[in-house]
Amino acid sequence: MPLSELLIRGNPVPIVRWGDPVLHHPCQPVTDFGPELWDLLCEMFATNTAAEGAGLAAPQIGVDRAVFVYDCDDSFGRRRQGVVCNPTILLGADRHDDVAFEGCLSYPGAAVELTRPDFAVCRGQDQFGEPVRVSGTGTLARCLQHETDHVNGIVMAEHLTRQQRHQLRREHRRAADRFPREWPANKPAGER
Repeated sequence: MPLSELLIRGNPVPIVRWGDPVLHHPCQPVTDFGPELWDLLCEMFATNTAAEGAGLAAPQIGVDRAVFVYDCDDSFGRRRQGVVCNPTILLGADRHDDVAFEGCLSYPGAAVELTRPDFAVCRGQDQFGEPVRVSGTGTLARCLQHETDHVNGIVMAEHLTRQQRHQLRREHRRAADRFPREWPANKPAGER
């Protein structure tokens, strides 16, 4: 199924939270690049859109598969959308660090400053199993790294200091009422 269709089909489903076992172990590789994967990708794009996210990995909706979707801008303001199955991240030796606020849809309502490389290259496969290489700066670079972490069983908190984790926890608790367990599947259609 082409990307243009993946982006418009599907319905949002609830996003699982940190602590759910599927978020804390490496995911199974994608080996079947057919209709079952495409249905999953449609759900993922719909969920990411409803949650107003930059990207979403399959474990974030409770599916143990090494795949993520992205829909965000790079540092040049260009909107970038796509799919990466079985991702690996490449970070160059001459990279520069970027400090920016980062949150996680699996820990909604909270964000802290996190240092990540300002440029990333992600390799994997597209929805048809063909090789794909996505390089990006800005939010896209951060998204590629964040979502690849998710498929490797790593949540953002693992990159934070103890003080940052406490700050994130406080913000998440303060926002909890806005993000019930069925979020974002519970959002009225007009809010998507």
